[in-house]
Amino acid sequence: MARYFTTTLPYVNADPHIGHALEIIQTDVLARAARSCGDEVFFNSGTDEHGQKILRAAQSAGQEVREYVTHYTKRFDALFTALGISSHAFIRTTNPGHISAAQEMWRRCDKVGDIYKKSYSGFYCVGCETYKMEKDLINGECSDHPGAQLEEITEENYFFRLSKYEKSLYEYLKKDGVIMPDWRRQEALAFVERGLEDFSISRDKARLSWGISVPGDDTQVMYVWFDALTNYISTLGWPQDVDGNFKKFWEGGRTLQMAGKDQIRFQSIMWQAMLMSVGIKNTDQIFYHGFINSDGRKMSKSIGNVISPYELVEKYGTDATRYMLLRHVHPAEDTDVTWERMDEWYTANLVNGLGNLVARVMKLAQTYLTEPVNIDDISERASKEILLKLDKFRFNEALDDIFVEISDADARMTQSEPYKKIKSDDENERAQAVSDIKELARACAHIATNITYFMPATSQDILNAVRANTKPENLFPRLA
Repeated sequence: MARYFTTTLPYVNADPHIGHALEIIQTDVLARAARSCGDEVFFNSGTDEHGQKILRAAQSAGQEVREYVTHYTKRFDALFTALGISSHAFIRTTNPGHISAAQEMWRRCDKVGDIYKKSYSGFYCVGCETYKMEKDLINGECSDHPGAQLEEITEENYFFRLSKYEKSLYEYLKKDGVIMPDWRRQEALAFVERGLEDFSISRDKARLSWGISVPGDDTQVMYVWFDALTNYISTLGWPQDVDGNFKKFWEGGRTLQMAGKDQIRFQSIMWQAMLMSVGIKNTDQIFYHGFINSDGRKMSKSIGNVISPYELVEKYGTDATRYMLLRHVHPAEDTDVTWERMDEWYTANLVNGLGNLVARVMKLAQTYLTEPVNIDDISERASKEILLKLDKFRFNEALDDIFVEISDADARMTQSEPYKKIKSDDENERAQAVSDIKELARACAHIATNITYFMPATSQDILNAVRANTKPENLFPRLA
């Protein structure tokens, strides 16, 4: 089967944060699992580089905007290497191919009568890059950016006929599984049930010069969301589709989009309506993850509680970072994270847990086995139970199961005491110790195959050690 996986495109007005890392790693795990099952995978990510927020950030930094976005794009691109992400496509919304695709999306929506021009007055949130209706505000402020002053703007813009697709969107969102978790699907349905209003899809170039020009009207640039959402198919080569990737992975494959919980209106309503407008298949499934907070508060530079994924990798290593975000951050709900908690997770579960088990077992194997144990019968992919958990986006539960397996192996070591029996004068006890060591080495290999999607480098290190019958280098060094 052809499988298409995509993250949202991070907005390049600042360095990557831990939430970006969470989404990227979750998507990578699913892509790795699909490949291991024989699926052909297209894994997309990239950077969203237009809009007023970016233009203002560049101006504040005293930089030319293209230079500014290129700097941050490199920071996001490098994050994939830092997080051990598997083969993927990386699209920039400033790429000529994407610009051409976004303009073609506009033309096709316009051709069927879904775009019109009108004057509009409203309150604009720069943080969200969107106009806000009264029902969206809390005490006159944007709920996602409290304290930030809304700008009252009057201008002539182009609008997309979202209201035209109200019934079609409702029918789409009624399908079980189209949004996960299901309570997010209910949120989307409730939003549609309240009634949909057409939304502005352009900005006056005199006010916002940094964007893709509207076809046939050089006085306007595209609304950043209309531009950016098109990336999901422009990355596949749409509309020309020279390599056939759009036909294979979008039209003929199963599509999955990963996004944060604040993206529901954009990903499950705006984008799906745009696809309906141009006659393209809707996304098969969208998964929404929660937010990561610190010390009970939303991460903020002004508060000083922002955690950088680069800092995590530097302190704990790539696979340990992946482990903590996948097991100790809830896949769909908000989670509070602190450095103190992460130190505890790392030491208890990786240093004293998995790392200690493998070191003890393979030291015994290296010393007392005359040859490596045979692990040819152990599957190279994770168990069926792990794959079923991933199919339901239960990354944390899948890792919980694996760590039960680790605890069981550790308990077996304690109970059978091969490290004592191997030195016994009794030949039968020595033989039993050798048998126990072999089984423990095989258990390590089985654990390694189960963690392969979550901690790929660690998995390979363990398997290499078992095949070579040698104790590996320290998998998880103790914290200084």
